Amino acid sequence: MNRKLILLLTGIILLGAFKAKAQQEYQLTLYMLNPFIYNPAIAGTANYYQIRSNHRFQWVGMTDPPVTNAISAFGPHSKKDMGFGGTLLYDVTGPNSRMQLNGVYAYNIALTNEIRMSMGLAAGIMQLKIDGTKITLPEEDDQVLERSIYSKMAPDASLGIYIYNTDFFAGFSAKQLLNNKISIGKEDKGLKKLDSHFYLMGGYQYKINRELTIEPALILKKVVPAPYQVEVNCKVIYDTAFWGGVSYRSGDAIPAIVGYT
Repeated sequence: MNRKLILLLTGIILLGAFKAKAQQEYQLTLYMLNPFIYNPAIAGTANYYQIRSNHRFQWVGMTDPPVTNAISAFGPHSKKDMGFGGTLLYDVTGPNSRMQLNGVYAYNIALTNEIRMSMGLAAGIMQLKIDGTKITLPEEDDQVLERSIYSKMAPDASLGIYIYNTDFFAGFSAKQLLNNKISIGKEDKGLKKLDSHFYLMGGYQYKINRELTIEPALILKKVVPAPYQVEVNCKVIYDTAFWGGVSYRSGDAIPAIVGYT
């Protein structure tokens, strides 16, 4: 393994992450179970097709809590070093909702005998909606919004790069690259612009013995003017089947994770 090459590529990825654009994207606690949602370059990096779904229900029991549902399908070309995929996502928080459909293409090349790099592009369309019937306003304020449902469609695009081998991975991706200006209603209420979101991810598999593996990983998120947010998790995998661990999201949560393959 060429360690100098790994350090150089990781440095380039980090520099890209620091040139990043308040948080408009969805939040997934178990991102490590489907990193393809954040980085389109992951399509085609495994030698099989897969379908993965994510479902997040936050603050259960409250009225109109945040709910995120996503399903992804992706895999390699049968003969060429490329991958294909797509994602359908629905995210709702109270009166605000977002539906998104993306198609993905990725191209894969060898950097060394052990390390490969994939570059991916996602393109699609999103629908942003505000349901004014779920909003209660003071009598002196405009009541038109309260009785109306506003919906806007906008194109979307994302880029990603992913470097990996059997033991480690590192990736950088940028979403909402088109920075579409969005107006809701005749008086231009609501979201003004879709800001670009930037993600840096990485992880490593450390094999203690034939049965036990430790896998630390992280994802760093940035969108201006919000502060950086980092999620760090560590899984302990036993016999390639049972796994458990803990995750930490800065300033927010410490979830426990457990699973069986």
